[in-house]
Amino acid sequence: MFLSYLVEKEVRQILRNKFLIGLFILLPTAMMLMMPQAANQEIKGLKICVIDNDRSPFSNRLIHQIEASKYFTLIDIPANYEESLHRVESGASDIILEIPNHFEKQLLVQGSSQVMISANAVDGVKSGLGSSYLGNIITDFAHNLKQEYGEKAEVKIQHFNVEPHYLFNPHLDYKIFMVPALMVMMLTLLSGFLPALNIVSEKERGTIEQMNVTPVGKFSFILSKLIPYWAVGFFVLTYSMILARIAYNLTPAGNILTIYIFASVYILVISGLGLVISNRSATMQQALFIMFFFLIVFILMSGLFTPVSSMPEWAQMLTKLNPLRYFIEVMRLVYLKGSSFVDLIPYFRALCIFAVGLNFWAVLSYQKTN
Repeated sequence: MFLSYLVEKEVRQILRNKFLIGLFILLPTAMMLMMPQAANQEIKGLKICVIDNDRSPFSNRLIHQIEASKYFTLIDIPANYEESLHRVESGASDIILEIPNHFEKQLLVQGSSQVMISANAVDGVKSGLGSSYLGNIITDFAHNLKQEYGEKAEVKIQHFNVEPHYLFNPHLDYKIFMVPALMVMMLTLLSGFLPALNIVSEKERGTIEQMNVTPVGKFSFILSKLIPYWAVGFFVLTYSMILARIAYNLTPAGNILTIYIFASVYILVISGLGLVISNRSATMQQALFIMFFFLIVFILMSGLFTPVSSMPEWAQMLTKLNPLRYFIEVMRLVYLKGSSFVDLIPYFRALCIFAVGLNFWAVLSYQKTN
């Protein structure tokens, strides 16, 4: 009986706060429309120097093909390698391409030639992607020459050819990879930390003391804080999925019911953590600092921006304690791969353990005085 009144109180508090109502709409809209565009790991406008030792029509053609790419900006054509290396050391250039003497002659007579790619490895991601982009451009250049001159001309960069076929993200669009993870981030922010701030604000206003002297039990009080934001989480998730469909034409490849089942458990997980933090915090400022700490750790160790498989082994072990990691993987697997609930049972089991443990801790940590 008490639970229904407590839930009604929480709903009235949410509806009375116009800022929260606006936040439920504006935050998902901003994150879904702006973040995938800004947080893009594609690198464009790489500064390149080309050393053209041949100065032939073929070398000029290769240079023009590089200039036409959106990934590179031709800075200069230095006379020698030492001059171009100085530009890299000063930060004026990122990559050097050296075309050897007799480049055109070797292609037409011998059927093969070699070029040298030198990349500034201070930024490993930029150098790796830049070298890969440049290698693809040279491969396309060699392919075009083959079509024009038969099998005589071939620019050799490697001793074998790799022709990848990307099944689940064929165009390697990073936005498609980011959008499902951003939905999880919004659930974490709006459904996890807001109920925690709600309890701390009641502590600061003194209304929590009035609740403590009532016959309401710990379990009913904690549950009344979870239910309204559980409903808010479903609204935010649905709204985000609609935005993903409109803005990016992105729909789940798997069953949408699987997403909602996992979301229902994940909201309980992150809300339980927020309630534990609020029960242990005396002021709003203290709760905010603690939640900010957990949010940063969760983001860095979740695979949101960097894959978990590329982390050191000790870091991969720590990610098993991060509930954000499990739900992000679930969203990407359902959206991109079309995984079924049976395929995701290990993730569901882990989230259920988190949900039971954190909410039980929240009930125990709530200090009720009669």
